[in-house]
Amino acid sequence: MDPMAEIRETFFQECEEQLAELESGLMRMEAGETDSETVNAVFRAVHSIKGGAGAFGLEDLVHFAHVFETALDLIRSGRLDPAPEAMRLLLRAADALADLVRAARDGGSTDQARIAGIEGELRQLTGGSGAAADEADDDFGDIAFAAVPVAIDAAEERPAAPGWMIRFKPFADLYAKANETALLLRELGRLGPTRVTVDPECLPDLAALDPEGAYLTWTIALDADCSEEAVRAVFEFVEDDCELVIERRQPEGAAVPEPPARPADQPSDDEILALLRNAAASVAAPEPAAEAAAPAAVSAERDHPPQAASEAPAARSEASHGVGATIRVDLDRVDRLIDLVGELVINEAMLSQRVFEAGLARASAVVTALDELEQLTREIQDSVMAIRAQPVRSVFQRMPRLVREVAAMTGKQVRLLTDGEGTEVDKTVIERIIDPLTHMIRNAIDHGLESTEARLAAGKPAEGVVKLTALHRSGRIVIEVEDDGAGINRERVRAKAIENGLISPDAQLTDEETDNLIFMPGFSTASEISDISGRGVGMDVVRRSVQALGGRISIASRPGQGSTFTLSLPLTLAVLDGMVVSVDGHTLIVPLSAIVETLQPRAEQVHMLGVDVRVIGMRGGYIPLVDVGAALGYRPVPAEPEKSVALLVEGEGGVRAVLVVDGIQGQRQVVIKSLEANYQAVPGIAAATVMGDGRVALILDVDAIVSVTRSDNLRADACRVEPTLMPAS
Repeated sequence: MDPMAEIRETFFQECEEQLAELESGLMRMEAGETDSETVNAVFRAVHSIKGGAGAFGLEDLVHFAHVFETALDLIRSGRLDPAPEAMRLLLRAADALADLVRAARDGGSTDQARIAGIEGELRQLTGGSGAAADEADDDFGDIAFAAVPVAIDAAEERPAAPGWMIRFKPFADLYAKANETALLLRELGRLGPTRVTVDPECLPDLAALDPEGAYLTWTIALDADCSEEAVRAVFEFVEDDCELVIERRQPEGAAVPEPPARPADQPSDDEILALLRNAAASVAAPEPAAEAAAPAAVSAERDHPPQAASEAPAARSEASHGVGATIRVDLDRVDRLIDLVGELVINEAMLSQRVFEAGLARASAVVTALDELEQLTREIQDSVMAIRAQPVRSVFQRMPRLVREVAAMTGKQVRLLTDGEGTEVDKTVIERIIDPLTHMIRNAIDHGLESTEARLAAGKPAEGVVKLTALHRSGRIVIEVEDDGAGINRERVRAKAIENGLISPDAQLTDEETDNLIFMPGFSTASEISDISGRGVGMDVVRRSVQALGGRISIASRPGQGSTFTLSLPLTLAVLDGMVVSVDGHTLIVPLSAIVETLQPRAEQVHMLGVDVRVIGMRGGYIPLVDVGAALGYRPVPAEPEKSVALLVEGEGGVRAVLVVDGIQGQRQVVIKSLEANYQAVPGIAAATVMGDGRVALILDVDAIVSVTRSDNLRADACRVEPTLMPAS
């Protein structure tokens, strides 16, 4: 790769991080956190983007970032109040900045009219354009091209406090990258009082002046007892584009330390010179006394300078260990590593199978080594998956902008709350939940929340709330989108479904079944088509996307109070821990995270409800029995529970059922292989895996199997599955 192209790619990666920091900081400021740390972090994010964009000649990006930066600088200097109206404008400016960054990265275009409009509002907010506002605020006025000598009585100067003397000579590249000397001097002023002088000696005549050149040298006396690192941090983004000298300055009148008095037994300079001459004359035959004196001199030296010198590297070493180091790795390399780990898991399983078939004793050296290999493989797999795991923060940070845009289009007042942003999940899952979440957020605002007038009439606050939550539950990640709107209008949903021919007029549906009609293809309750809804391509897309990830989506709606959409997704699409079971000669995998306990049913525990439904009595209650073989169409008649093994499982929402299988083979970590990518979606089956003997085993979708207690659709669909897909064990 071209080195400059690689640097450019790194710049845009860092821009994404800076944009995320900018969005997060502005949201905190909007919530009232206007402390200096938050404001400075927001300012640095915009300033970093502007500085890098200047290096690559991205003029549109530099220009807009400069105006944006000016407004933020006024806020952190206390000259602009971050009122709600101003914060809304700054959030829109952050969206525009993100558009400009992505357009520069992808070579696309932006809505220039919109960008110009936001820029104009920013200038109006700051009282003028970026550069003009800075000039007016700093009272620089018009600069004449003539040096005016000023006589200063040194006796009247106040004594200088301990501080720093800084010599700063900008190069032309500093200005070409949209940096400004005035802003740097202002930053130094935040560390303490400064006295700034300029050296115009290199300034040419007006006829020879290059408008893009740099001729001035600045000398700054900083009266602040701060660290050198704090001073250098001001010049962090321009250090390569200037000549910079920073020296510690002692206070005027301070006593200059005198050299330490020479000990009485230490020879004078003349005596040392005489000794050196004598040593040179007698170098061929050294005196024993001279040899004895040498160690004493060396010992004296060790007591002072060398010891101090050795402490510095130690301090630097300790400091370096205190800072966490990170590297950027191409995602393809991580994917390749995960694939290799998956193959390692499969080969380890095959080796275990061969050892088992050989009938070796458990105490043999081979079996012991195999157990150690299995443990090592598990540790490698956990470590590799931890590399790929990422917090859902990157997804959540995209949603505030979406909320602002949809709220503006619908004319509603909306506030977004987020929780659990640090919840980690596999990066592949993160990449594929963006579109479903986008649809759900848009649906919550457009369909869920009422208009401002309707909310006020219902006694609710004018501002609606959409809450986005992520958490871990039972080995899966659960994401909830909750709104405090009117809830699902079930009568309207039912009427629309009848109108579209999705259900018959005499169909008897529960509230849950009515709510789930919104997932039907082509279903929409919108009265007219808009940019947001009305085309019937929303929630059915969400369900298909979630199911493709091996996940599920459910709805809980309360009339007049709002709705909650819950996504349940696997933490990773690579591996899982499962229980290997046998069903009618087939080998299946039940996810271990769904199993509560195993048991052997007794005849007196099993009871019939109606003709086909069986339940088992456990701990004073009754739980439905589901024969896995019958549910998947492996056998026409359910097996006798008392002659089988039962697995008590818990599905999403705490729903429990007892799965009846023929036997348990053991527990194993398996590598997940997509069934849809290699064949097609199969009801009741989440994925497939390769066993140690090389044959394919299917991984059960526990929630789909449990749902057979409420519907016979699964069995009917499963009976149509090609039998060649399921090899006998």
